[in-house]
Amino acid sequence: MLSWNKVTTLSILLAIPIADAFGTVNAPLQRNSHVLLASTTTTPTSDDNIVVTPSGEGNKEVDVSNTRPVVIVGGGPAGLLTAIMCAKTLGTERPIKVYDRLSPPLNPRDDAVWSDVTKFYLIGLNGRGQKALQKYGVWDAVESVCTAVVGRKDWAPNAGPDEGVERIFGDERTYTTQVLPRDKLVGVLHEHILNELSDQIEINYGYEVEPKDLGDGGNGPVILSVSRCTEVDEDNDEDEINCDIDAAELVEAEMLIAADGTGRTIANEMEASDLKNGELKPGNKFKVTRYVDDNRRIYKTVPLKLPADWRHDLNYSARTNRFNIDALPADSKGNYCGVLLLKEDDALAAADTDPKDLRKFFDENLSQFSSLIDDEEMATIAKKKPSFLPSFRYVSPRLHHNSRTVLVGDCAHTVKPYFGLGANSALEDISVLGDVLSMSQGNISDGKVVQEFSRLRAKEAKSLVEISRNLDRPGKLGVLTFIFPLIVDSIFNKLAPSIFAPNIFGMLQNDALTFESIQRRKRIDRVSQSVALGVLFGTIFSLAKLGLSKLLSSEGRIVRRVVGFGCSMFLLGKGFSKINPNIAVADVLAKLSRKKKTA
Repeated sequence: MLSWNKVTTLSILLAIPIADAFGTVNAPLQRNSHVLLASTTTTPTSDDNIVVTPSGEGNKEVDVSNTRPVVIVGGGPAGLLTAIMCAKTLGTERPIKVYDRLSPPLNPRDDAVWSDVTKFYLIGLNGRGQKALQKYGVWDAVESVCTAVVGRKDWAPNAGPDEGVERIFGDERTYTTQVLPRDKLVGVLHEHILNELSDQIEINYGYEVEPKDLGDGGNGPVILSVSRCTEVDEDNDEDEINCDIDAAELVEAEMLIAADGTGRTIANEMEASDLKNGELKPGNKFKVTRYVDDNRRIYKTVPLKLPADWRHDLNYSARTNRFNIDALPADSKGNYCGVLLLKEDDALAAADTDPKDLRKFFDENLSQFSSLIDDEEMATIAKKKPSFLPSFRYVSPRLHHNSRTVLVGDCAHTVKPYFGLGANSALEDISVLGDVLSMSQGNISDGKVVQEFSRLRAKEAKSLVEISRNLDRPGKLGVLTFIFPLIVDSIFNKLAPSIFAPNIFGMLQNDALTFESIQRRKRIDRVSQSVALGVLFGTIFSLAKLGLSKLLSSEGRIVRRVVGFGCSMFLLGKGFSKINPNIAVADVLAKLSRKKKTA
């Protein structure tokens, strides 16, 4: 299944199934669908449940009318912003082509379309995303349909309804997070193209693209096979898209930009191509690094109507011993979309659970939210099938193939949508690619553009995924790789801000920093902190040893060693017994926030 569904547990991104689209451009398709490429001869291979089959078009030639300077695969936020960027940067005489296998976007101005808040996943645009949208003249239109989030309110496990901790973001941020449904962002970008750039950009919905030749035979253009798709089997739980590749046409592109998200049609072909190329050294071969998800979670969505005495510009979050709930505003009227994040084996995570059991748990542990959910909606939540978050992946050691193909966004770096890193870094990719294209003076086929983009962003893709994965390790491993460093960073930064950087969240909120530089600085801090802690504990041990030596005779060496070892084991055991594997970052941030207020 295409991984359109995402979720945030720390205030920036909520994952929700996408709704039906409006309009009649080509074939309207669901946005949570399988893709089946139908052919009389099939040799299917699959990745992420997308079935790819050969089309047998060996003797076909490309129609001259189907030659384009730029072809973009993917019509999501990254794909449409890429099209806008290319049109404004290159000013090509022939229209830029965009292909997307799904349906046209929804009308971003029609309130009735967005009334069911659980049908759309919400994204939070931070400084990185806002700068990219502003750069290409669409931010004002996007901001007009957003809702500002200025802080968060968190309930720790076992906290009462009146014990939530509110934290308003301060001067550490140079931007105000703006939240909107992902599909609404697509709708605004689509609207801008229709109104301002319709003579330069041609968008084709309901088409599947399969790469036929990525220029492996030399420095020639990219050849793509494009198939018309239709929705099939509407009653099936997993909607399917049928693409007739026997009737496919060939399209030629001077430059191919892949923005097809977790579908990775182009990235998979790049990987397969490099595997066949025996001339490449192992370290230079393109590959997709796929991490096993060792902290798998499922989620269910919950509509919430906040009362008038609750703030409507906060992210609300609560944690229990079984699941978390996070909620972001779907509009400025108090309509929120909440997400229940559960372990996969939890009884409440299954479909068709007893709504009475779910209600009982809410009443006992989340009474502040239970009162906002009526019995009918509680039954709907209990009946829902669970959805899954995407797994961490990145491509390396480059983001390009030969001289004319380049990857941007989720197909280059896929993260669980925590902390607003995924969508915003995808938009930042487009901004960087735009800068490179501007310097190329319109020469997009000599390989320098894609190579320079890879130089600037390939290491960023890897660092982004590695940082994000370290924030998502399970249990006590997560405490050691995430919670403990977060606390230590905050302490050392407070004691010596000129030597030690802020914690990872403080650095991620600084859109002027690259992910690679953040990762490098944190490694330096870890070494410095280890040295400082080693000196501290060494001094304490030496003083303790000196004190014991005065109490024991010089002949009591064995006794001293036994006592010292016993004391060390006792303190170490007490320390680990205090580690709570269910602790969440919001709990730590809330405690640190309280300390700052009382300081």
